[in-house]
Amino acid sequence: MNDLNDKPYILALDSTAVTAAAAVMKGEELLASAAVNGVRTHSETLLAAADALIGAAGLKISDIGLFACAAGPGSFTGVRIGVSLIKGLAYPKNKPCAGVSTLEALAYNLHITARDALIVPVMDARRSQFYNALFLDTAEGRQRRLCADRVLSFDELMEDLLTVEPVKPIFFVGDGYDLAVSKLTASDFDGIKERFRETPRLLRRQNAASVGAVALFDMAEERLFTHQTLAPVYLRMSQAERVRLSGSKEKN
Repeated sequence: MNDLNDKPYILALDSTAVTAAAAVMKGEELLASAAVNGVRTHSETLLAAADALIGAAGLKISDIGLFACAAGPGSFTGVRIGVSLIKGLAYPKNKPCAGVSTLEALAYNLHITARDALIVPVMDARRSQFYNALFLDTAEGRQRRLCADRVLSFDELMEDLLTVEPVKPIFFVGDGYDLAVSKLTASDFDGIKERFRETPRLLRRQNAASVGAVALFDMAEERLFTHQTLAPVYLRMSQAERVRLSGSKEKN
């Protein structure tokens, strides 16, 4: 991986939620991007979008030096689609891959916009839970992670936020934004309500450019993968696995 120059061409994808997003970058510079919200399946849109964006940027697939995707958490099918596509594109030339946290990429949407604040990604994990991690946006460049990616209930998240130091304004981001805000409005967590700030609508959902930006941090820290080692990241079993396990227990 030492053949990467300081500013490689990057193809970045995010298919972990309703939004299917793709971007082509030269280092931190965004060259082309696209996002589709729920019109067609991600398997139908992502490859075509990636191919179109690479062409729009005046590049060929062989020019891409780093293939990046949001590797989870998120929709089990969506995560697999993005990871599989990146693995397949990186394979012919054995190019390096970055599998970044969906939650960290979401938090990066608010980098600079929510300076000196607590960024709270909230992805709807169903079953009355959210995929979440906490990030402190600082002036140093990369947001500081305060906890590992996790899955928890709204009340558990609010109770945790009340203990986080330092006390900062709070910004939600992610496809669970509206649900989290409605729950907060109806709750008794006044200490959180006072610190809550509205996130601009255009910054609330998946953005592939943020995936590419986080991938650059991973590259600098030598935390890249090959097409063989890149893998999805799940925080809990899929529904099919839960049903299978439940059936197995009943038989025993």
